[in-house]
Amino acid sequence: MDMTALLRRLTSLSAFHELYEKPIFQASLDLVKALDRWEPSAALTAWGSLLSQLDRYGFDSLGAWLRDQLLFSDAPWPRSVAEGQELPSLESRAHRDVETLSALGSLDLSPLLSDLDLPPWAPGPSFSFQELRDQYLTQGCGPFARHRAFLWEDGQLLPIENPDVPTQSELMGYRRQRDQVEANTRALLSGKQVNNVLLFGDSGTGKSATVKSLLGLPDTRELRLIEIQKNSVDRLPRLIRSLAGRRQKFILFIDDLAFDEDDMTYSVLKTILEGGLEPRPANVAIYATSNRRNLVRQTFSSRAGDEVDREETIQEKTALADRFGLRIPYLGLSKAEYLELVEHLAGRAVLTISPDSLRAQAIRWDARHPGRSPRSAQQFIASLKNES
Repeated sequence: MDMTALLRRLTSLSAFHELYEKPIFQASLDLVKALDRWEPSAALTAWGSLLSQLDRYGFDSLGAWLRDQLLFSDAPWPRSVAEGQELPSLESRAHRDVETLSALGSLDLSPLLSDLDLPPWAPGPSFSFQELRDQYLTQGCGPFARHRAFLWEDGQLLPIENPDVPTQSELMGYRRQRDQVEANTRALLSGKQVNNVLLFGDSGTGKSATVKSLLGLPDTRELRLIEIQKNSVDRLPRLIRSLAGRRQKFILFIDDLAFDEDDMTYSVLKTILEGGLEPRPANVAIYATSNRRNLVRQTFSSRAGDEVDREETIQEKTALADRFGLRIPYLGLSKAEYLELVEHLAGRAVLTISPDSLRAQAIRWDARHPGRSPRSAQQFIASLKNES
């Protein structure tokens, strides 16, 4: 494909039209235009801009960047392939665009650039229409094909490069509770309509760790975890709507959930949990953790107010937790369970201390640090290690 023909096709992309918004693509387009018109000064400027942008995003060639952009594109054609709703006309235009972009990425500009005294051009890895199509069919498309964990903040979906995913060996106790959460999650992965889940109870019992650890379970490749910031709950309907139809399954995770009595955001969550005219997609579930069984905080003054239907208002607010179909308590450990966990952790830490001394010190620690939980037990073991 000669430079003029390539330029014409590059300026008429349709299936991957969003590439025009990318600075790297604009720089490559400017370079091709300058070389087609043989404008050395403009070519030098475009070349420098292109290399600077590639360096900034960690790519050693334009072909590598183009391949990455197409593999994880969320454009209409990748979406249609991933969701099994392909349109012949769109596929035809996508085939033309991929052919054009592949030609750009593998273009050998060395003879032209040598006349401008520029370093050799490094063509990037090749890619094909069929390779991309297979990728979308097996891995999905867009950011959900690249990342497994996200943060929903201020109405934006932000990928988490290295999420905190506790291993199963790091979780302590509460096996029955964790089995319930896992069973519900595997039902979600199998395509069933599942319950929303509330994990409530004492601080430090591992509620959040239970949810985060789901990404580390075997055979959960299609699972995605999106942590929802409290100030973004009112924008949840828009996020849920955008997830419908995707091949992946999504857990929307709200950590440490609680509302003040005058916070009307709870009404948004209540509507989502109950289900309105627009049903919750089968590939989405909401998992929340809270230290409170009743998620809306109340004061004595609110219970003694002068509202005529005060009791109904109180009942409405305290019943928010009941909208979660699966409510799992994480209560403090009994004394026997706490001491058993301490002994287990001491063995794992290879502490040289007699069992009797260990138990006696653990009981004293518990008296000074109320709340028997895995977190408290870990803190006790850490204090012993620091003393040794």
